[in-house]
Amino acid sequence: MTVLAAPPEGHTFELPKLAVLLRHAAPRVFEGMILPVAVFYAGLVVSGFVGGVVVSVAWVYGGVLYRLLRRTSVPGGVLLAAGMVTVRAVLALLSGSPVLFFLQPTLGVFCASAAFLATARVRRPLARRVAEDLVPLPAHVMEEPVMRRFFGRQSLVWGCAQLGNATLSLWLLLNQSIETYLLVRTSAVAVLLSAAALLTVLDFRCCLRALPSAR
Repeated sequence: MTVLAAPPEGHTFELPKLAVLLRHAAPRVFEGMILPVAVFYAGLVVSGFVGGVVVSVAWVYGGVLYRLLRRTSVPGGVLLAAGMVTVRAVLALLSGSPVLFFLQPTLGVFCASAAFLATARVRRPLARRVAEDLVPLPAHVMEEPVMRRFFGRQSLVWGCAQLGNATLSLWLLLNQSIETYLLVRTSAVAVLLSAAALLTVLDFRCCLRALPSAR
């Protein structure tokens, strides 16, 4: 475990081991990437495209209802997802086109890729903003030159990874069946983003060891 001293306060910051970070991320990847596809695919197999759409919408709203019943706050991101899946479902059902149901998320990935790439050279790139939400590093660590270069590199890494994700997704969506799209895209994107995440973690640990305050 890497330990960093924080000179202004005299405290230390401990970087969790890789296994701990993976255990923290795995449930979120499973819930956010694998389960929604599995739910749609199950509905698709049982009741066709309409069944898949209905089950997907029910899944998202079920998550909102579950939080309300437990009297916990519903994150804004969950409410936004519920609104977006509703719009997508209405458009897809009215048009009868499965492509419209999956096109919006794919375009969203293109936008995310552009945001990562466009901010790679600014003082606070998007990769840094994301990292601040996931790993609360001390302010003095974030401002070290080695860490600023790290976040610039990672904005490029994740911009390219998301560009590959979106490009593959769009090609599959326009040229393959929905079943093939779901299976191939989920597997390929999982491998692509896992590789990007592993590269990020390894680079992160190297940068922390290179900090003047590391010991």
